[in-house]
Amino acid sequence: MAVTFQLNGQQVTADVEPDTPLLWVIRDTFHLTGTKFGCGIAQCGACTVHLNGMTRRSCVTPVSQVEGGTVTTIEGLDSKEAKAIQDAWVGIDVPQCGFCQSGQVMSAVALLREVPKPTDDNIDQAMAGNICRCATYVRIRQAIHNAADTLEG
Repeated sequence: MAVTFQLNGQQVTADVEPDTPLLWVIRDTFHLTGTKFGCGIAQCGACTVHLNGMTRRSCVTPVSQVEGGTVTTIEGLDSKEAKAIQDAWVGIDVPQCGFCQSGQVMSAVALLREVPKPTDDNIDQAMAGNICRCATYVRIRQAIHNAADTLEG
């Protein structure tokens, strides 16, 4: 089955089985490796992408569900929120091993689009399900606050 959708601003078509997880289409068909496989059951957040502007766990999303939609991966982020998050991440050295960071960044960018000045509770809710094995949660929260301050100022 051929599935056509926008991937990082370009129309693409994948000729795969309709139940193939979007994660594997992104990685194996289109060779974009920023989106990571972590658990395969939508519990860790490493595979987070934006589907039509909303966060989605690509490891459990059948590619047939993105027909005609818009998918953005970490490689395709290009917004003022993305720039602010990426700068804040680097500014306070958020990552340690880095494995979860693309999913963390994707969730943080989506949060700032919806809530420009998030509280700790907003951040905790938006980032729930994004697991960091290195436990950099305090730095992640601070980076999101720093990015919000940058956008506000």
